[in-house]
Amino acid sequence: MKNTLLVCLFLVSSVASAQVQTTNLKINQQRIQDRLLELSKIGALPNGGVGRVGYSKADQEGRAYFMGLMKKAGLVVTVDYAGNIIGRRKGKNPALKPIAFGSHIDSVPNGGNYDGPVGSISGLELIETLNENNIITEHPLELIIFANEEGGTIGSGAIIGKITPLALKSVTQSGLTIADGIRAIGGNPDSLSKVVRKKGDLTAFIELHIEQGGILMTENLQIGVVEGIVGIEHWDVTIEGAANHAGTTPMNSRRDALLAAAKLIVALNEVVTSHEGRQVGTVGKIAIEPGAYNVIPGKVVLGIEIRDLSYDKIWKLFHEVEGKAQEIAKTSETTITFEKSGVPVTPALTAKPIQDKIIGAAKSLGLSYRYMQSGAGHDSQEMAQIAPVGMIFIPSVGGISHSPKEFSKGVDIGHGANVLLQTMLAIDRN
Repeated sequence: MKNTLLVCLFLVSSVASAQVQTTNLKINQQRIQDRLLELSKIGALPNGGVGRVGYSKADQEGRAYFMGLMKKAGLVVTVDYAGNIIGRRKGKNPALKPIAFGSHIDSVPNGGNYDGPVGSISGLELIETLNENNIITEHPLELIIFANEEGGTIGSGAIIGKITPLALKSVTQSGLTIADGIRAIGGNPDSLSKVVRKKGDLTAFIELHIEQGGILMTENLQIGVVEGIVGIEHWDVTIEGAANHAGTTPMNSRRDALLAAAKLIVALNEVVTSHEGRQVGTVGKIAIEPGAYNVIPGKVVLGIEIRDLSYDKIWKLFHEVEGKAQEIAKTSETTITFEKSGVPVTPALTAKPIQDKIIGAAKSLGLSYRYMQSGAGHDSQEMAQIAPVGMIFIPSVGGISHSPKEFSKGVDIGHGANVLLQTMLAIDRN
């Protein structure tokens, strides 16, 4: 009995010691910064930005550099048929499903050096921190570097089976079609069905990312706990009046399509701001016909976008705007019609248990945080279709992204990487 008690005490002590050991782990912030600098040289532009668009020569070079680092870290590195780079690390229990994390390293044209690379390099740093401390997790781990995120979350989209044969024919910023781009980075577009994963294939997916907005910096907070990634709907709105001579048509006799369009733009803003929440509505494009100084506009086409975490709310706002449009059309003697445009983006909520673990990690590290939504799309949005997802934001200086001026401070990146590490370890313990 005494021996049994001693064994139990030893096991409890060992577990407690292991938890203390892992909760005290810290990543190497300088190593992350050094690698961000090295990666920024690949596809570097004279203005300080980067041109590492998906499937381009610079993207291929960046991928080769990153795969070299992954292999040096002891990962088993493969490229799947969609071109995603996957680095695997064994866990103690091979029966458990992997915990995955990562991001992307491709950029927009003339982009910045933090959008994507921060999460990718921090994921690699997580692996190296475990290596240096001789820690083997219970779950297998996967570091995933997704292909062509900026071109439409192509790599992560392939994993959930949403890349269609028609989409593969689309021409990308690199000048290649998606199909040819996938071939250029070592994939096979004819075998994308083999890339698809099912619900339950992953224990969780976690992504660290720069905020790409200014909320955390403005509020002097260190960590954003992402509640979800917004849904997006687009409409083309056609306003038709009557083109006529601008000099001979009295003001009270006009059917000015542009004037009606201007009122509709204001109405959209009023509707969206009249509701509590963080929804946004934007008119991002406008085309006017005939487009001459001396002709009253007879036709205007607007591009409207509404984003929110709730799909129901998006449509509620739209129907209110639609009602305002009917009133404007009546008083301005114009016709206003709406047509859905593009492919809708479904909101993707993050998993509450992972949110709680992110908060627990932030608290344990003494970091301030807030809940927030992501107004931009990410690979996490796709992965949420097949696995519980968590997303961690760090501040973006000036709220600037997709620009050569994009910047996040080293200390903030370090905080985010440590939260990523501790969140993963918390998931692994459960």
